[in-house]
Amino acid sequence: MGQDNLGIQGYLAIAEMNNSILHNLVGNSMRYAVVLSLILFIMLAVAGCGSQREDAQTGSGNQSSADVVYRLKWLFNASTVGDLWSRDKGIFARNGLHVTVKEGGAEHDAIEEIELGRAQFGVASADQVIRAVSRGADCLVIAQIFQANPLQWIYNSSRVDFDPARPAESLKRLTIGITYGGNDEAIFMALAGRLGLDPSRLHTYAITYDYTPFWKGEVDLWPCYRNTQGITLQDKMSRMGDRAGFLDPCRYGVRFVANSLVTSRKYARSHRWIVRLFRKAVIDGWRQALMPKNLDQAAAILARYEKGLNTSILKRQIQATARLVQGNEGHAPGYIDINAWHQTEEIMFNQGLIKKRVDVDGLMKLE
Repeated sequence: MGQDNLGIQGYLAIAEMNNSILHNLVGNSMRYAVVLSLILFIMLAVAGCGSQREDAQTGSGNQSSADVVYRLKWLFNASTVGDLWSRDKGIFARNGLHVTVKEGGAEHDAIEEIELGRAQFGVASADQVIRAVSRGADCLVIAQIFQANPLQWIYNSSRVDFDPARPAESLKRLTIGITYGGNDEAIFMALAGRLGLDPSRLHTYAITYDYTPFWKGEVDLWPCYRNTQGITLQDKMSRMGDRAGFLDPCRYGVRFVANSLVTSRKYARSHRWIVRLFRKAVIDGWRQALMPKNLDQAAAILARYEKGLNTSILKRQIQATARLVQGNEGHAPGYIDINAWHQTEEIMFNQGLIKKRVDVDGLMKLE
């Protein structure tokens, strides 16, 4: 700023000197014309200085690498393949970012870590965002990664009589596994409501991480993430000579938003160019990782983290992830489905998961 002011003052001094000289050499008309030209030159110089400052703020000028921490929602798996691609393929680096990508999990809440300054960006599902904001958290949603929620219910179609065309009648006679307190409970309760069912009159089963009740047939429908657990369970059924089916709540109009990219308003206000570049890098990574031509490379990257799964399974998980990230509407990667966000907030309020309504539209706006 100091250099810019000195430069402008210098231009003014030159203009004043030239004006004095011109006063003695030429008539008024010519003097005014030249002075106006000098003033125009000064205005252009000031505009150039302002443009250089804006370039520095937006990142289009020369910038040193920005260090940020990115906390994921869960462990490294197919649901993070786009993030891993951005890191391993140098997309973050090419955007002037040095990003530390950290696994998530039950003990790591991305929104909380952003508020505490331990991370600058994170991945959180809409229910996590809405619940946190209802309690006063500072959270800004900058992109939506999944267009369809991966949470579905798997069943053994070789022995379970579930008719997708008549879901209400089927659910009345089946045992449905639910993780009470998990988002699958909220999704199932919303599904039951849309199908005109009273959840209290259905046969439900409180599940844990032990799949034994499912394999024994004590539970007919088991909640799982379609693109990760769903693929491995489906593969195991196939080896046993059975076929897997999936109950997808999205098919019946339940739109409960899953993984989204978040930061804080406080951080975004003072680091707008970093936020823009980070969002771009993440979306570019997801777009490239899910291209059919890059399937082998994406699987190779994922194999470095999912060491217990063979390449065939990893490829199927990535392909299933692509369908969830891309959705059926043909939206560009990162598109925020505001109507689905509104439905998610409404489900949570109606079920008493939040005590007050949340301004969903405001979650995506940075004043």
